[in-house]
Amino acid sequence: MSSSLYFIIPALGGYTLTSLYLLKNPHILHRKRRTAFHCTHISHRGGSGERIESTMEAFSHAVEKGTEMLEMDCHLTRDGHVVVSHDENLLRQTGQDVTISSLSLEEMPLYKERMEVTFFAGHYSTGTDRKFALLEDVFRKFPNMPINIEIKEENTVLIQKNTNMPYSFSISRGMQLLLLFYSGLLPFVPLGESFLQFYLPRIINRTYIPEERILKSRLVISLIEKLTMRKSLLKHLASRGIQVHLFVCNEEQDITAAFKTGATGVMTDYPTLLSNYLSRQRNQESRI
Repeated sequence: MSSSLYFIIPALGGYTLTSLYLLKNPHILHRKRRTAFHCTHISHRGGSGERIESTMEAFSHAVEKGTEMLEMDCHLTRDGHVVVSHDENLLRQTGQDVTISSLSLEEMPLYKERMEVTFFAGHYSTGTDRKFALLEDVFRKFPNMPINIEIKEENTVLIQKNTNMPYSFSISRGMQLLLLFYSGLLPFVPLGESFLQFYLPRIINRTYIPEERILKSRLVISLIEKLTMRKSLLKHLASRGIQVHLFVCNEEQDITAAFKTGATGVMTDYPTLLSNYLSRQRNQESRI
């Protein structure tokens, strides 16, 4: 046993040093991924803190405020239309306990006149537009705007394979990413994803109140934050050309924390807030 340690200890030491070196210098093994766009400012549900979420009015307002990406979710109506909506069940958004898949496009109700911002408890938004948007109309109106679409259901009509389409880490792939990072294997493994999008843990139980009981524990959130918000991990991903988006940051202190942690982009419900923040940062940098 003692003789084998003469081989095991140097091998582990060599592996650890090599892993740490490649973690800081990923270009040695991996060509930097390049996407057609780089987004610092992302509007969650079109900026649901300033207009009714996921409406054409919200998307237009966010674009006017300088957003670089629109985030949205999609569902399929009974008659095959792709509707932009976070929820499949419309109770929260409309007050009617019906599902999108059970309705035709003509039967879709209007949004409530006043809606609570999901990621900013106690805050509400209003707007003149209360109609559910069609995905094709969003594409038509904003042909050059990067759009982050989260498909909420495994529907072969909605999901089409496209090898050229950049994609994000799924939950299972995110777990694999953490395992690779903590085992030291990450620098050696190729990654197909172009984006990592994850909650900024510090917002949980403050601006965002989760329904899941386990997430109400401070200990659990503290553990999640310690495991995921590692500057060395996020910097490594960014160095490999993988954009890191943290969400949903609706206060300036959280925007600052996200960028300090290593985010390349921030998702917000308040596009005006984020635009003003980024403008001030650019002005400060120009004076240096």
